[in-house]
Amino acid sequence: MHPLLLSLVLALPALAAAPIKVLIIDGQNNHKWAETTPVMKHALETSGIFTVTVSTAPAKADPKATPEAKAALKAHWESWKPEFSAHDVVLSNYNGERWPAGVEKAFVSYVSNGGGFVCVHAANNSFSDWPEYNTMIGVGGWGGRTEKSGPKLYVVNGKLMRDTSPGKGGNHGPQHEFAITIHNTEHPITKGMPPVWMHSKDELYDSLRGPAENLEVLASAVAPTTGKAEPMMLVLSYGKGRVFHTPMGHANYSMACKGFQETLERGTEWAATGKVERTASLPTDFPTADKVSPPSPQ
Repeated sequence: MHPLLLSLVLALPALAAAPIKVLIIDGQNNHKWAETTPVMKHALETSGIFTVTVSTAPAKADPKATPEAKAALKAHWESWKPEFSAHDVVLSNYNGERWPAGVEKAFVSYVSNGGGFVCVHAANNSFSDWPEYNTMIGVGGWGGRTEKSGPKLYVVNGKLMRDTSPGKGGNHGPQHEFAITIHNTEHPITKGMPPVWMHSKDELYDSLRGPAENLEVLASAVAPTTGKAEPMMLVLSYGKGRVFHTPMGHANYSMACKGFQETLERGTEWAATGKVERTASLPTDFPTADKVSPPSPQ
């Protein structure tokens, strides 16, 4: 075969790489999901390697609704069946009522059999009474979580610590900019990132609790409320599936952070494929140890 033709043939797999199919779940959240989902969708799609579908769950039930409205909502829940298996990775921007039993069963089967999962910010507040979900995300907050839910995690000199003392799970102080410290500089998600970089104005979650099994904390941030280095990027395994969990991302301006978006893109690629290849190059405007990018709103 002619050398030029051979080189073209060898290049075909790279040129024909299929986009990674992402399914975002939203619809209930104590945060402004209608503002944050579009930010994440745009960040993923403009990277050039993802196609994104959004499945919006039914609204929360209104106890004052008419019988007709309640019946319509029930029918909506019965018809809401996200196509997990048609996607490479599921991203949750959901914090609300439990899903129907069939949807939950399908989701557990999807992840345990190798599907990717990305948990963003308040999605870790959800489902405190769903054991499989709590195992997937490692740690979560609020929803009645206590020491019975599992330990709190924090990092000291790069070592992961587990606090089993009594207390609620989930807390944060006022929103502010904060420094992200990378603990594993060789993981595909964090490789090449500055060892410390500034994240835009956000809620810094602390005291998250859960089973905390089969996980690694890739990065942390020191919370003024606890004085401890709280997990900000976690990777987990659940059966054959991979999970990327970030407590960052309170609002659209928090998600505008170039560091958050790069973390999201890499974490989503890794959860889907186990690798970070097509999003491995950092943008030139990535945050530094003393500068957020872009500037936070006042």
